[in-house]
Amino acid sequence: MVRVTETDDPDAQLVLIVDNNPMGTMRLTQVFTQKGWRIEICEDGDLAVDTYVQHRPDLVLLSLELPTMDGHIAALEMRESDAHARIAFMASRTQRELAANATHSAGAVAWLEKPVTQTIIDDNWGMIMGEIPESPGLEDLDKLYPDDVESMRAKRDDEEVVEVISAMPLPALPLPTPGPTPTLKKKKSGKLKYLLILILLGAIGGAAYYFLA
Repeated sequence: MVRVTETDDPDAQLVLIVDNNPMGTMRLTQVFTQKGWRIEICEDGDLAVDTYVQHRPDLVLLSLELPTMDGHIAALEMRESDAHARIAFMASRTQRELAANATHSAGAVAWLEKPVTQTIIDDNWGMIMGEIPESPGLEDLDKLYPDDVESMRAKRDDEEVVEVISAMPLPALPLPTPGPTPTLKKKKSGKLKYLLILILLGAIGGAAYYFLA
């Protein structure tokens, strides 16, 4: 995620642009910079949901094709967290049927054909900023994508638990109890070494006598 803020006005409206196409996000950044909006950019659907919950943007421009979570599910998750989420889908012409169905399901205000230009934004501005429709797809969210939705929710829950645990201070470890001072072993007596040498020489001499006899 890249945060881009082109205005110093903290009360300026905020747009969340969700797309993994750098050229598309750069073009939209220029459009909304000229409008005086603050800008947030995400590149995947799962992160976009978290970003929406955190910042509550005034408008979301959401691509249908995204990593980790497709745009339709991400939009439904946003609408579930905020009934007034204002979302406009972005999709290619070949996805127009899918985009129309997702727009109705998620209660999006519009879907915009890629590449989204300033002309497209201006021509559809009244609809983009118009009344927010109902989201009939929310009733079937868990049925439509039960595995994806539950796995994404579980992932976010796990990350929150890990974040909380990481923030907790570590308990003080007890200092080790000093043990007895080790004692050095005494060196073996030199007499034992001398005795072993005599035994070895005797064995060598006996073996020589046996072979020479």
